[in-house]
This record gives sequence, structure tokens and C-alpha cells, in this order.
Amino acid sequence: MLDVRLVAVADHSADTPVVLALPTAPDEPTAEAAETTRAGASGALTDAEIVEGAAPADAPGAVADVEGAPQSAGAHDVADVQPGAGAPGAEGAAVDGALAADADEDERSAPAVLLDTPYALPDGLAATLDAWLGDERRPEPPAKGKAGEVATLPLPGGSPAVVLLVGTGEGAEKDWRKAGAALVRAASGDPEVVLALPTDVTPDAVRGLFEGALLASYRFTLASDPKPPTLRSIRVVTEDPGRFADAVTRARAVANGTVFARDLVNTPSNIKSPEWFADQATESAAVLGIDVQVRDPEWLEANKFGGVLAVGGGSTRGPRLLELRWAPPGVELHTLRHVVLVGKGITFDTGGISIKPAQGMQMMKKDMGGGAAVVGAVLAAAAQELALRVTVLVPLAENMPSGTAYRPGDVVRHYGGRTSEIFSTDAEGRMVLGDALAYAVATLQPDVLIDLATLTGGQSVALGKRTAALFSEDDDLAKALSDAAEQAGERVWQMPLPEDYLEQIDSDVADANNSGGRGAQTATAALFLRPFTGAARDRWVHIDMSGPAWSDGPNDELTKGATGWGARTLARYLESL
Repeated sequence: MLDVRLVAVADHSADTPVVLALPTAPDEPTAEAAETTRAGASGALTDAEIVEGAAPADAPGAVADVEGAPQSAGAHDVADVQPGAGAPGAEGAAVDGALAADADEDERSAPAVLLDTPYALPDGLAATLDAWLGDERRPEPPAKGKAGEVATLPLPGGSPAVVLLVGTGEGAEKDWRKAGAALVRAASGDPEVVLALPTDVTPDAVRGLFEGALLASYRFTLASDPKPPTLRSIRVVTEDPGRFADAVTRARAVANGTVFARDLVNTPSNIKSPEWFADQATESAAVLGIDVQVRDPEWLEANKFGGVLAVGGGSTRGPRLLELRWAPPGVELHTLRHVVLVGKGITFDTGGISIKPAQGMQMMKKDMGGGAAVVGAVLAAAAQELALRVTVLVPLAENMPSGTAYRPGDVVRHYGGRTSEIFSTDAEGRMVLGDALAYAVATLQPDVLIDLATLTGGQSVALGKRTAALFSEDDDLAKALSDAAEQAGERVWQMPLPEDYLEQIDSDVADANNSGGRGAQTATAALFLRPFTGAARDRWVHIDMSGPAWSDGPNDELTKGATGWGARTLARYLESL
């Protein structure tokens, strides 16, 4: 486990690689920039032993520990700058073996300048860095401070032996999140690094730094002999660790919830049955004081959850309804705002009798990404002890073809009595969500009702891999979720609910058909769900996050595989209430 820790200035020592922060370079170099006081650096805490997942026993000065996700084995683009015969910037220093004396000074970008920290650089290092950053013989400065940019300056025989310059852009939380992620990848070959936190950094920026580092260090493997990561520790040195304790607590809570969601999605479906999913959530929830109830097929049958039973009927591994309930202890429930989160929990989706092609089926272990995200969000809320009431519902089923599977042409009666004619057994997510939404409205009286689902391929076609589709008739609620997503480093886009598209889900024999065809499929899926929200329609949000649930490769704080998308957005929204 990557150990990221705040450490007081007085409790640092030297030797391991040092990380310094660079803001975005000014548009034009100025005299003031040239005279800026240079950042100070720290060395590392010296640990004789580092225990994986825990603080070293002899580490002094630790105020807030963040034990995040397993580390990433991914690589990151890093500008390795090798000094010439002398110190960087000295006579004869070369770039790619050639001097750049004839560069057009008018077109050359301004160099970045180091941010102030509360202690001095080792002797001679400030001058070395000044000369290296300001060497005008280069076509471009070695570092411009762009968020997530990393430049490496080796100092053979020096202490520290390496300096990493990490760009922090304009200094916003999102920039520091990029910086934290880039740092983890750039330093992946070192056991430990020390980051000198700038003097004027904000708690939001520190939160972004910790989230980026913890999430980018995530790794998932079921290999028989996995190679352990080299980077095990980051020390973040600051004058006042207590000032950032709350930011670090929140970062840790959200990162852990997101990591939990990623683990659930990445787990292959030969392991991940509905029962297994419910067991994992139960175990993690119990630690945080979250009440859990898991309903089995017999209970679902008795309570007429026709959609969940139909979808799960083709599998030998029966469906479940997972319910998690968080509220701070000792508080009257009626005094708290009640948010209900519903997540699609299809643990594997073959398409059923309307079977998917082999290529389309390969990634269907991720079809419970919405369910994983809402569980991760309530874990984050409980870890922060948020003063509100949160209930999570995850209808869990495996959609398989068999002699007991539901069929095209069937009419399914959902919880609450609404009926659906089956046009496609591969439109199964809305079937289980319909039951859960109707149950939430009938029994939980939500003040806000939000569902997340990897529901349609049309979402990815319309908005790509980084932006989820959001549907709501409450523009203020939609904006609140959009703002939360932006703050969390995720993104949504509000989409319309055109009434004239309702004809695409008409049925001659039921209240609706479950597949409106390929045209506007993301919107028609939302329209299918809307009637199940009943009296909560005016405070309901539906988010289709099919594309963002998976990353094809490392990208900032994302690693290859499951992203845990939605856990961070929902956690930020809950924090705002």
C-alpha cells in the first residue's frame, strides 16, 4: 500500500529524491519572476524499515496518514534532463548533445519558477536550479510548470541525488491532482520521495495532491507471483501539518471508496456473483458503522421484484438486493436530509437470449460499475462521518441465457405494478433499476434520488470516455451534481428528456417496451426509468456512465481498467449538503 504522509518541517532529513513544485510559467518573463525567492527542499524521513500499508514505527512528526490504493505499475512521460560535463547551466551544458544558442528568443517560452517552501535548499542547489531553468541557450525551458508535467534533474554524487520538478499549473485542486498522479508515475523506480509543500498552498490543493497520488498508485492483479511496486512512501513536508488534516482525511476517504469500487469492477465474473458482491460490501460497510441488509431471491419473489427476478432468472447464481444505510449515530433520522443512491448491479451481462457478440461481451464484468460507485460513495460518506442520511440500493443479477431465462416478448411486472414488454433481454439494466427506484420511492421517502448505471453504448458514442450523461428535470440539482463532478475530477453533461421520444418505448400490451431502439438510446433509457420515480420525479437524477467506467490506459489519476467513476462525484455532492 502506498503510504502518503504529512510531515512537519522539523522532522525531515536528507538523501532520497526531492520533489519541488512549479506553477505555470508566466506569459512573459519579468524582473519580478527572475528575483522570486526559490523554493526550499526537504530530504526524506529515514526509515530503517517500511511496513507495507502502515507508517514506519520510527517515523516522527506524522500528523495525518493516508494509506491509499495499491500502487500503479504504469509509466508516465517524464523529461529526463542529463547535465553536461559541468553543473546544469554551466559552460558546456548540452541538450541532446548540441547547444541551442541560436534559438529565436522572441518565440521561446518563459521558464517556470519554483514555489516558495518554508526551508532553504541545500548549499549550491538553488544556483544549480536557477541556471538550469533559466538557461537561454535551450530552444525551450526544461520545465514550464504545466499541471502534471515532470522534469527530472539527476545530481550524481549530490544530496539529494535527484530533484523532480512537478508542474502544478495554476495551482487549482485539479492541477495538484494531476501533479500527484504524475509524481507517482515519475518516481515509480524509487522506494521513497519527499515533496516540499509550497508555503501558500491551499487545503484544496493538498486534497488534490493526495487524491492524485493515491488513485494513480492503484494496481489490480490476480497473478500468481505479482511484482511488488518499488515506490512505497511519499513524505509531504509542510510547516503546519494540522492545517491540512481535514483535507487529507477527505482525500483518504474518497480515494479508499473509489479504490473499493475499482476492485469490485476489476474482479472477474467467475468470482463476482451477486452474492459475492453483497458479501464484499457487507464486510467493508460493517467497519464504518453502516447498516446492511441483503435480500435473497425468496424475499424478492415475495415482494414482487419482477424486473430483478426476470434478469437473474437465467443464472444458477441467484439475484440479490443490497441495501446499505448510513446516518451518524445518535441523531434523529427525521432531522437529516435523506439521499438515496441506486446503482445498477449486473455482475455479468451476456445479453441473455438477445445475446451479445463475443467482442461486445468481453468487458461485461464492468456492468455493475454503477453499483460499485454508489457503494464506494457511501463508504466515503461514513468515513467522513457526514451529517446526513444516505441509503444505497444495488439490485444485483447475472444476465445469462438458459432454459429459465426471460425472453423477448415476455411481459414483466415490476415492484409497484408497472409492466414492461421485453423487446430485448440485453436491455436488462433498466429492468433491475426500475424495481429499485420504485421501491426507494415507496419505502424510503428520499429527499434526493440519484441512480448510476453503465446503461447504454449510446452514452459513449455521444460523450466519449471521460464525460457521463446526466438527465434530470431539476436544473438546480443537475447543476449541483455537475459542480460536484467538476470538483472531483470527473465530468457530466446534462442531456434532454424529449417527450416526443416516448413513442419509441410504446407497447401494445404493457406500460412500455424495454428497448427504444438504437436512435437516442441513452435518452429513451432515461425516459423508461422516469415513471418509476413517481412522486420523486422532481428530485431525481439519472447518470449513464458506461464509457467513463473503464479506462484503456493510464490517464492522470486513472489507471488502466476500472475507474470507479461516480464514487468521487457522489462523495463531493454528499459533502456539499
